Amino acid sequence: MRRLWLLLLLLPVLSWANGNAVMTWLDNRFRVDPTVDQVSFMVKREAGSSSVVLVRPDGHKYYSWRHPENVAWYEETGMDIISIENPMPGPWQAVGKVTPKNQVEVLSDLKLDIDQLPARLYQSETLKFTARLTQNDQLLTNRDFLDRVKLSVVFYEYIENPDSLSEGALPTPIPLGEFADDGLGFDEEAGDGIFTVALQVDIQPGKYRVEISSGNGVFLRTVEQEVLVYPPPLKASFIQGRGNSESHQVVVETEEGALKLGSLAAHIEQMSFDGERSIRQQAAMGEEDELKVWLPNGEEPGRYTWSGWLYATDNFNARELIFKLPERHFAVMAELQLDQNLEAFREQQEAKAKLAEIQQQEAERKATRAKAMKIIIGANVLIILLSVIGIILWRKWKVKKQLDAAAIEVPNA
Repeated sequence: MRRLWLLLLLLPVLSWANGNAVMTWLDNRFRVDPTVDQVSFMVKREAGSSSVVLVRPDGHKYYSWRHPENVAWYEETGMDIISIENPMPGPWQAVGKVTPKNQVEVLSDLKLDIDQLPARLYQSETLKFTARLTQNDQLLTNRDFLDRVKLSVVFYEYIENPDSLSEGALPTPIPLGEFADDGLGFDEEAGDGIFTVALQVDIQPGKYRVEISSGNGVFLRTVEQEVLVYPPPLKASFIQGRGNSESHQVVVETEEGALKLGSLAAHIEQMSFDGERSIRQQAAMGEEDELKVWLPNGEEPGRYTWSGWLYATDNFNARELIFKLPERHFAVMAELQLDQNLEAFREQQEAKAKLAEIQQQEAERKATRAKAMKIIIGANVLIILLSVIGIILWRKWKVKKQLDAAAIEVPNA
């Protein structure tokens, strides 16, 4: 049976579950009391040395690459973190190049406490989500341990009876975030034992199974929840100003009935091509269900970007919502340059039209001249042909007349 809790922690000391009595190591040995159910400790080794060998009271040896199921072993350069479930009581020993300052703290009642995700999430919203590790109901703040606990949030499309499906038919995991205790982003304070993730719900609407788990071999635990992801209840549109005298607009519209009236607020940032930043903030008033944020129109032509955050209150359970607007781009062209370009374009078009007209007229004139020449040549040919025919006929007529005259003279002789 896979263990859910593997406890581990190390400090410059050795302590037992009852009373947390602190003791230094003696020849890398420590004793486990019969009342201890789970023990976690860290072994700091010399640089470049290999993992220690852990020797049980009965002489049985555990290695980082070979150990029973009740042992979890996390290995990194200069350090071993080992957690044992139901350890054998008695003296244990770590054999290896252990540093003289090595110490161990035995932990008990270690728990993972995770916020409950809202049953209704919205696509593209950003959710502040926290988790805590506690010992005896107190926040655990040991950095050697916490820095090696990696908590992640993974979504799976919901399906009925997943155990009946083959591994290849199971839904693909969708990692959406990893917890951190670094004081950055939504995390309030570094090292306070409260892990925070800015969970960006960038997935399609639908039903999902959510797993919050630790998978680094130091502390094993998985918590599951089911959630519904709905389409976003609002949308933001950008309207670019005409010319350089009209401001740009970011218009926020909401789905009817989804958000509380008057709960909209916006933080919009505009960045020019030369790095100048402009920030505009706007909040809805009274019963307003939409919002307009006016952005300055850059006087210089170039490429601009805008991004920001939208805030609203859910109308179903009064939950505060945060939506991040991704960075988007738009371009501004100077009006004078635009006019010059338009004028040059018009002149080019007019010149092309005039040239086409001249070419057409010249073609028509050539066609007319060619037609006239054909008519003249045809007429001349016809005249010549008629003249030749007339001469031939006249000659025939003359010859015939002479023959007729000669024929009349012959009988009279």
